[in-house]
Amino acid sequence: MIQLGARVAFLVLPLFVFGAPADEPDPKEATTLPNGCRRCCDPLDPHGSSEVTPGPAGRHSSLYPMPEVRPYINITILKGDKGDRGEPGTPGKWGKEGPPGERGSQGQKGSKGQMGAPGDPCKHQYAAFSVGRKKALHSSEGYQALIFDTVFVNLYGHFDMFKGKFYCYTAGLYYFSLNVHTWNLKETYMHVMHNDQEQVILYAQPSDRSIMQSQSLMLELRENDEVWVRLYKRERENAIYSDDVDIYITFSGYLIKPSLE
Repeated sequence: MIQLGARVAFLVLPLFVFGAPADEPDPKEATTLPNGCRRCCDPLDPHGSSEVTPGPAGRHSSLYPMPEVRPYINITILKGDKGDRGEPGTPGKWGKEGPPGERGSQGQKGSKGQMGAPGDPCKHQYAAFSVGRKKALHSSEGYQALIFDTVFVNLYGHFDMFKGKFYCYTAGLYYFSLNVHTWNLKETYMHVMHNDQEQVILYAQPSDRSIMQSQSLMLELRENDEVWVRLYKRERENAIYSDDVDIYITFSGYLIKPSLE
């Protein structure tokens, strides 16, 4: 009896541990229940249909659907060589102008450039000359131009040393000054000429004492005008003094202001 009871207990014990075996529901039976009822253990239809269409894998295909397989192609493997550069496209429209930036810091002073070539003398806005004479001069029967032999200043060569005349290349207002030394017992009679017209006279009467005499004036000159000094003989002998060592006779002039023309 003890052995029989042990065998019965060995057979009954799994029922208490694992429970009674249950029959596996049939999908077809689940769809044929009356009134559209389902068992709690029946599989759910994802499409809401009461019919389960068996797939190619058999009756278990609806219970275990196969995953969708999508092919993947690695484009980097199929990438070809780099093509030629295309032509540039048409430029776009200009954008709006931005606000001005802040002023930058002052740069370093540059080096001094080379001296340029001299310009045309007719274009210069400067004129000046100063000449002298070392030899004495006596008057002749008529007019005699005063010629000079020493140059102190002759800017751009406007004073002609051979003719003793200043030629105006820059129109404007000029200043002129004449200085001479008289001769003892002889008269000094000279004119500062503008073209062919006497402008001012430098005169000294005969005296037993020689003195320095001067005359100055301003003239409004036009282009190509001439300014020069002449010696004139009247009833008495006319002369100016000088020697080969010192210079007693000078004639100077310069441009004060060019004209606006």
